[in-house]
Amino acid sequence: MSQDSPLFAPTQLGSITLANRVVMAPMTRNRSPGLTPNALNAAYYTQRASAGLIITEGTAPERMGHGYIDIPGLYNAAQIEGWRAVAAAVHAKDGKIAAQLMHVGRISHPDLLDGETPIGPSAIAAKGDMYTHTGMKPLPVPRAMTEAEIARAIASYGSAAKNAVAAGLDGIEIHAANGYLPSQFLATNANQRTDEWGGSIPNRARFALAAVDAAVAAIGAGRVGIRVSPGGTFNDIQDDDVEGTYTHLFKALAPKGLAWLHIMGTPKDLDIAALAKKHYGGKVILAAGYDRAKAEADIGAGRAEAIAFGVPFLANPDLPARLRANAPLNAPDIGKFYGGGAAGYTDYPTLAA
Repeated sequence: MSQDSPLFAPTQLGSITLANRVVMAPMTRNRSPGLTPNALNAAYYTQRASAGLIITEGTAPERMGHGYIDIPGLYNAAQIEGWRAVAAAVHAKDGKIAAQLMHVGRISHPDLLDGETPIGPSAIAAKGDMYTHTGMKPLPVPRAMTEAEIARAIASYGSAAKNAVAAGLDGIEIHAANGYLPSQFLATNANQRTDEWGGSIPNRARFALAAVDAAVAAIGAGRVGIRVSPGGTFNDIQDDDVEGTYTHLFKALAPKGLAWLHIMGTPKDLDIAALAKKHYGGKVILAAGYDRAKAEADIGAGRAEAIAFGVPFLANPDLPARLRANAPLNAPDIGKFYGGGAAGYTDYPTLAA
């Protein structure tokens, strides 16, 4: 019976009470012209307010954190007001919403940064191309961050977290996955520094932990989560010792009292969820490739407190109701994932439609 399913039971993630364990995963949609949330974005998130928790698309904590066209930020007054409207609309539907803070580091281009060279741990370009306003261009060699730039980037997580709460959002998630800036510091191929920010695992983990500390100092641990992708290679990331890196990171995060640890995917031959439960011990969200049966199994086995769904939520605004009823899911319109308007964004039908 669905009413007995752990997937639809309430839970607590830090200071945030979730009505169910179905989390909307962060997904970039490139529909915030001017780098500012708008009414269409508010409609999109409000349609999905039945999630236990919405984690927003990646949102830049500072201007140098932008790496994609028309993604929002959380560092100026207009952006705060835009997010205020989103939060109010979601809360009016009894939803909960947290902003994912995404500093892309080297995964950017001068065309997207007013001519500035992107920054990263080391002057090592990621393999691949970046979509700009004038088409696809190779990812450039970033500028190796100075101590002052590292300090500024870390501080931006705290200021953006404060802005998120000022806008009425329920919390934030630090994006330390998928080859973005904290992930770049963790990665042995992207971080070849010889100072305190590179080399050993503790040094490479220092940036991610400092970003967490900045956010916690700004808004309290009960409103802060972090997302990681152990063993992931997206955006040309490589880690020569995944188990060692994440054993250290999980142990270092354990005493901080965060609201959640969000784990995307898992490498072969390593049970990351078990590693997290052993060394982190707090609330865990698991993501990637879940359906109802797999979600219920992992929650029931104590491997996670909640499960994040990505593309299924994109195409099914009422995903919790569909999962509960074992109803068919809408097929996503892949050609409209990124950019555009309401089509493929706010026009997917609900069960009640």
